[in-house]
Amino acid sequence: MRLILLILFLFSSAITNAQQSYLIDWQAVGAESIGHLVELVQIDTSNPPGNETEVVKYLEEVLQIEGISSKRYALEQSRANLVARIKGNGSKRPILLMGHTDVVGVQREKWYADPFSGLRQDGFVYGRGTLDDKDNLAAALMVIKLLKRHGVELDRDVILLAESGEEGTPEVGINFMVEKHFDAIDAEYCLAEGGQNVIEDNIVMRVGIGTTEKLPRRVTLVARGKPSHGSRPTLENAVLILATAVAKAGSWQTEVRFNDTTRAYFQRLAEISEEEDAHRYNNVENPELRDAIQQHFLENYPYHYSISRTSVTPTVVDAGFRKNVIPSEASAILDIRMLPDESVDEFYAKLSAVIDDPRVEIIPEKIYRPAAAPSQIDNEMFQTLENVALRMYPNATVLPTMGTGATDMAQVRAMGVQAYGIGPARSVDEINSGFGAHGDNERISEEAFIGLVQYLWNVVIEIAATK
Repeated sequence: MRLILLILFLFSSAITNAQQSYLIDWQAVGAESIGHLVELVQIDTSNPPGNETEVVKYLEEVLQIEGISSKRYALEQSRANLVARIKGNGSKRPILLMGHTDVVGVQREKWYADPFSGLRQDGFVYGRGTLDDKDNLAAALMVIKLLKRHGVELDRDVILLAESGEEGTPEVGINFMVEKHFDAIDAEYCLAEGGQNVIEDNIVMRVGIGTTEKLPRRVTLVARGKPSHGSRPTLENAVLILATAVAKAGSWQTEVRFNDTTRAYFQRLAEISEEEDAHRYNNVENPELRDAIQQHFLENYPYHYSISRTSVTPTVVDAGFRKNVIPSEASAILDIRMLPDESVDEFYAKLSAVIDDPRVEIIPEKIYRPAAAPSQIDNEMFQTLENVALRMYPNATVLPTMGTGATDMAQVRAMGVQAYGIGPARSVDEINSGFGAHGDNERISEEAFIGLVQYLWNVVIEIAATK
């Protein structure tokens, strides 16, 4: 009887894993994936003006070859979005793979190669968008192709969304899709940009999964005084009024607060850190040590300082037009990145109290990314992301992370979708190289990019394929 039960168990296990055991030639698939990445980079979709429909045309042709239908959604014809879907049996809700098709502009003279050449050199692919976000887009495209090519039976629909306008014009992209066509992308889970894996001594040691992000809530300070000749100092100098206000705002030590993501991040980081750092991470909420720890973060690890609070950073100052004229008005932009649960109006009221000068007007920027609760770290998707990461990178620690920048996952989370950011592995030297997202000579390691494709494939198979 025990022998029969053992045979039945082994047979059952084989059936369970059958859908998850696909013989993927990763050398061939890797080369195919890199080809797509290079071709996507070669399509200049700098925003402005965007012209993302050129990428949509490319994707349509690639998908059509595989027999995958797709549909355009466009608020502006030159800035279309594309949705493709691999159908499942509907027993579980869909999963959304999202990548944006636009990129930030470039200063060509600061690049040593054409930023839209997709140059392959020394194991890297160079070009604008290689890290933001055509790597995720190319990976999602490859996964969709593999699902179709291998006839994978799915419990969930797997949806590809190639969205426009992420770099500052979401009204043509994710806002348009959420407000007008959410039924086309509605899903239980979303995977997009926003994560990063860290390599140390040629081994992936940390896998960062983005579960939330800070929210851009910028303001412009406008200081008003009395115009005069530059040779006659006055207390009503708008430049001086502005400088004082900017100094107060920039040096303001805002309240330190943590959420489920940042608490778990520091707790897990403490487990793999040297004693001195671990002590800091374990005491980030200790009121007796908090100020000293935050000062250490500010001086040595600004990311940790930023995720501990709503941050206020002066970025642009505009004052005067002649060297011998005291202007009547001067302005400055504060790049404020709020914690997800921060009250906008209350924070602006506190900022006004810190500046404490009626001659300075605070003008908020229009809110274009909604607030939403962090995605859960105890559900099926996060557990799958963690399990797959540990199988691929057995020496790694998985860290839920809060982005200090902003992504279109904010709009998706606000619709109730649990969204998670993933990304390629990069060494500490590479992270600090200046060759990153939005930087000159932006690049991605070919090995790391193929690893991203493999990771996304493994996650989708584990969470969506019929067992």
